[in-house]
Amino acid sequence: MGDETRVTLPHKEIFEALKVGDSLLVNDGNIILKVLKCNKTSAVTEVVVGGVVSGHKGVNLPNSSLNISPLTPKDLDDLDFALKLGVDCVCLSFVQRASDIKEARKIIKNKAWIIAKLEKPQVMDDLDGIIQASDMIMVARGDLGVECPIVTVPVLQKKIVARCRACGKPVIVATQMLESMISAPMPTRAEVSDVANAVYDGCDVVMLSGETAMGSYPVETVKTMRGVIEQVETDPKYFERLHSAVSGVYCHSESRAITHAAGEVVKTLDKVACIATFSVSGRTTLVMAQERPAYPIMSINPDEKIACQLNLVWGVRTFIDKKVFDSFDNIEAVSKGFARVSGLAEAGQYIVVTAGYPFGEAGLTNVLHIIKV
Repeated sequence: MGDETRVTLPHKEIFEALKVGDSLLVNDGNIILKVLKCNKTSAVTEVVVGGVVSGHKGVNLPNSSLNISPLTPKDLDDLDFALKLGVDCVCLSFVQRASDIKEARKIIKNKAWIIAKLEKPQVMDDLDGIIQASDMIMVARGDLGVECPIVTVPVLQKKIVARCRACGKPVIVATQMLESMISAPMPTRAEVSDVANAVYDGCDVVMLSGETAMGSYPVETVKTMRGVIEQVETDPKYFERLHSAVSGVYCHSESRAITHAAGEVVKTLDKVACIATFSVSGRTTLVMAQERPAYPIMSINPDEKIACQLNLVWGVRTFIDKKVFDSFDNIEAVSKGFARVSGLAEAGQYIVVTAGYPFGEAGLTNVLHIIKV
């Protein structure tokens, strides 16, 4: 056990990855240690920045890539419990490479979305692979700011969000978005600008953590966050930036060509109310959201779990209808019905529809249809 001169680190794999000169960051980087010598069971370090260490604090290795599974035995037990509860999404921490996601996928399969939390600078070496292997990406700026120089975090954030946009993968920006509102009813101007910039960059989700988990003003924080989002989205330059950022990446497949065409239709057709996507797997909706149309996206799905997951995606409102996928002939009535009930459309307006034919088959987007309400 530890005393005033040493601490116990229960993860032997870390010692195998350490090299002389490496840094060990303890408790979110508040304590910094430099490795003077090490072997496979211990390390001698110099205290660069000291402080009090208590139990169960995190340890970061910004200079090392750990050749270990991201899933510990405890993680596997927790994952089994969560999947039995029917969770929609699982966040995988400290992803380093695409193989980490694939290992988790063997267990999770299609029972939940995998959200890869990017917290180590090593992810940039396999960024596209990680994005393709995941269902969603999280820019987890807390540990990312510990694992790499904090001044590089904004640049990494923008690079990750841009790649996710180009790949059509939903992305979350998280951590310290409105941190001061944990103890204050108003945010700082810098925090408001930070949230706005994440929205301008095209992320799907801006995430609150400590502000609502333990803050004194959780409701005010959510209202502030929503207000910033809505203010940005009323700026005409917002959509210009979104569309110019991914110009030319759409028409490399049948699905993207149809979706891009739908995006052009809503720009040229008067009185468009919304876009309806009929999707068994969710893929048609995801491709449509990548287009970032200036109208709401109605995602009509046969599966409740997929509908819940798609609520995390930019601009999407989900609706569940199992019977409509029995026949393509029902899409007009169902589209009009959901649009009217939800208040998204009224008489005389148009709904632009994307779907796949044969109807109800996963992975297809090859139909573009226009409906007048």
